[in-house]
Amino acid sequence: MAHPSTPSASSHSIFGGPVNQSHHHHHHYPPLPPPSSVTPSTTNAPTPMSALSGVSSNNTFVMPNTPMKSRAMMDGYRPKVTRTLGSRPACLVNASVTYCGNNQIYAFGGFDQYTDEVYNHVLKLDLVSHQWSLVDNYGDIPGVRMGHTATLYQGDKLLVFGGENEHRTYLSDLIVFDLKTAYWTQPQVSGIIPKGRARHAAVLHEDKLFIIGGITGHESYVSEDICYLDLKTYTWSRSWRFVPRFDHSASIWGDRVWVFGGLSKDMDKIGDLWWLDLKGSPDFESAPQIGSTSDRNASASRSSESPRPTFPIGSGLPIGASGFAANIRTAQVNTPSFHLKKQVPMAPGAISALRFVSGGSVPSQGSGIHFHVYSSGTLLDFVTPAATITPKDCSLSALDLATLRWQKLAEGREIFKPGYQWHYCTMNEDGTKAWLLGCTTDAVNDMGNNSFEEYLSEIMEIDLRRYGFLGNNATPEPRNGYSRPTAHARVQDQPSKGLGHDLARLFNQPPESGSGTDFTITALAGDYDDDDMMGSSLIRAGESPMDQNWLTPDAPTSAPIHVHKLILQARWPHFARLYNAQMAEFHTKKMHIPEPYTVVKAFLYYLYTDSIHSSDGVTDLSDVAGLLVMSNIYNIPHLRLLCVNRLSKELDVEHACIIWYCAGLASEEWLRKRAASFCLTHWGRMVRTQGFLRLPRSALVELSQEIDMEGRVIFGEELEYVDNYRGRFDTSGISRKDSISSDHTHALPSDMDDSEGMDLA
Repeated sequence: MAHPSTPSASSHSIFGGPVNQSHHHHHHYPPLPPPSSVTPSTTNAPTPMSALSGVSSNNTFVMPNTPMKSRAMMDGYRPKVTRTLGSRPACLVNASVTYCGNNQIYAFGGFDQYTDEVYNHVLKLDLVSHQWSLVDNYGDIPGVRMGHTATLYQGDKLLVFGGENEHRTYLSDLIVFDLKTAYWTQPQVSGIIPKGRARHAAVLHEDKLFIIGGITGHESYVSEDICYLDLKTYTWSRSWRFVPRFDHSASIWGDRVWVFGGLSKDMDKIGDLWWLDLKGSPDFESAPQIGSTSDRNASASRSSESPRPTFPIGSGLPIGASGFAANIRTAQVNTPSFHLKKQVPMAPGAISALRFVSGGSVPSQGSGIHFHVYSSGTLLDFVTPAATITPKDCSLSALDLATLRWQKLAEGREIFKPGYQWHYCTMNEDGTKAWLLGCTTDAVNDMGNNSFEEYLSEIMEIDLRRYGFLGNNATPEPRNGYSRPTAHARVQDQPSKGLGHDLARLFNQPPESGSGTDFTITALAGDYDDDDMMGSSLIRAGESPMDQNWLTPDAPTSAPIHVHKLILQARWPHFARLYNAQMAEFHTKKMHIPEPYTVVKAFLYYLYTDSIHSSDGVTDLSDVAGLLVMSNIYNIPHLRLLCVNRLSKELDVEHACIIWYCAGLASEEWLRKRAASFCLTHWGRMVRTQGFLRLPRSALVELSQEIDMEGRVIFGEELEYVDNYRGRFDTSGISRKDSISSDHTHALPSDMDDSEGMDLA
């Protein structure tokens, strides 16, 4: 399958485990003041240049944004690049590349950039052997196509929709590939078949395949449609207006369709985020009606002929706007009146749009090659190496869809090895791993020496859990503004919200209350939530709590926490080992954990509920940092993942140094490095926090040495030079978020004001 090719820009189309921690001795960390004293931080961390805008007392400390310690660079996580074997695809553009479970990635279709040949081959990459193989496939084999989507359904089927064939004609057929039997089938569909299109997006939601945007019709018309195919009845819904876009990414999270990136009608790269509410609209929640009065009226208004009949796919009769059946390469008779232009109604759900004007963590969509995937309610943006940008401009950034806050998770050199170009990205259904597929740049540079550019010769696996991602199976956190559940759903939820929530009602209740608790645990009295036993009382004048002997018999002990030993045995392996060995705790039915009370209480509550969310009482990030240390001490990977996820999302000035310190104790190098970078960026504010003042003396020195060797304090004439330099690049005065209602969807306003940050209308 190797074909010669010439260097070219890659396709922008995207189709889309916990680390074992070493067992450490107990570590302790300084208590922080209650949340009321937290200093709010900015929405996005500024770049080093924008950080210079806050000049105070005519002094500025010039620091790189990234710590340069070699230990962090060596120990931090870096994805591994592996060369594939076997029938490696050639310069395959606009193919679909989909992870299909069982350590297998399937590539289908696409065209050769060098020969312009369009394919309908099925290729499989085994991620264990890293071997490519050509799959023998049977049944109603589809015609050649490119720019289609291939969506994994029910774990063993690929739903291939649309694309364009070798005649550059747009297709609107659906073909199903059974991964177990390698057999193609073409289900008979009904309803209003959508326009043929390519370079669109497809997402699954409640057995509905949503099709969004793409190029369709004449003169590369950009579609703004959204429609869906009900996979239970194979009935197409009608089409609605949403957002004109192609080569974009799409996802469904929190009962909303999210669309980001891609190209506009003017071929501009777009960085706008759009979303559409699906809940609350019968059009989205129920199956499409076949032959309803409204459909007949709509059809009659489009044509003077009788309503358009429905044809089974593969019958040799016209299909959509393309005039091509799935397995036929010759044009068929079409019904031209079906797609006469008319005003398509707006999608019935609320439509919102958001533009990110500026920000140090906001990746620019205008340069470089971007790949977008979604995990844990977060949009990930891989800015990969390209000829148009330098390696330092590459990055991995994340947009939290709940808070609409961008964060940079890794610099380019921390995730991308030099010498590679990446052309495709795919992700597992769990949202815990992603793969970039590409080739070495040596192949591109050596084209004059009769070498071959193989677009999919290299693969890079990214373990997203190392960056704190929980995966798509995690339940989205409740947020204000989301659709309320229907009355029927509320009735179902009333008896129980889950075993953990029911057990939580019995947590820390004395036995005489009828709770059934039969075990008590005590902790250090530090950060105890009674007014008469504050953790600050442990701090001796002029001495950090870290310098004290916390384990002396004189250390104050908290009041007992009442728990159930059965739950501790089932959920806490360390406790189960102690109890099964009939240690002292077995006989006394008591246990002491030499950690602050609030951290121990949060840890035990996690054992009951599997949650460390703020709504469950874990409001202070210093407690979450303490839980991270405990997850390392007791080797609980899921708790570690929850902690890293929350700490990376909520990293702020008040807690940055504590998160940095505890990440070091827990050997969580990526989070430690990220917190160190945040500390250096906000150094002036950070050194005035209580968390910084309570760090151990050795940690103060180590944090100070995170700075690059060339970092220094400047003033006088040098400061004036930096001010002038800053003025050429500072855009901190134009940071705004534009919000659009569903009544105005054609264009985002370009006007800017002086407001900082972003606010939704």
